[in-house]
Amino acid sequence: MKKLALLFINLLCIAALFQACDNTKTYADMLSDEKKAVSEYIKDNNIKVISQDEFEKDTITNVDENEYVGFSNGVYMQIVNRGEGDTVKTRDQILVRFMEYDIMQKDTTIVSNYNADNWVDVFNYTSTGTSVSGTFIDGSMSQYYGPNVPSGWLIPLKYIKNNAHVKLIVPSKMGHTNASRYVYPYFYDILKFQIY
Repeated sequence: MKKLALLFINLLCIAALFQACDNTKTYADMLSDEKKAVSEYIKDNNIKVISQDEFEKDTITNVDENEYVGFSNGVYMQIVNRGEGDTVKTRDQILVRFMEYDIMQKDTTIVSNYNADNWVDVFNYTSTGTSVSGTFIDGSMSQYYGPNVPSGWLIPLKYIKNNAHVKLIVPSKMGHTNASRYVYPYFYDILKFQIY
């Protein structure tokens, strides 16, 4: 009986030790960290956030004042240059040159193709009713994160034209697979959305 009691006490001590060493974060903790990182990024970069209602009046963000529209899904967008000519339509192919910045790690990622002269990312755009989607067919995003275009990237498409320049802050739930998996937000400077 003494041995059984001693074994039970040892198991409780070991369990308590493992519990005390548990450094894992809950999903709620990770979301809180993400929100804090985005807030710090906005503050550190002197970003002026306007509401979606204010933006919808003229669909313009004042670049001189570093204005971004904050959408209810957590995406922030600045239209640097709306582009010219054609607007994006379903079944269009879109070529993209961009820089991806990991807000949590505070560094530009290797996925960026901003300075790669012979490398652009290409995706097919589909719009059916109120649903939009994009599928990468070439480039670094598909190579590293899979074929699905981050839904945060699709938001600007209804406001821009060919060769537009857009900046985005994309939260994990609107990002690529790694963003979702690790609950990391990303900043994108999309130099060109070229409709092909």
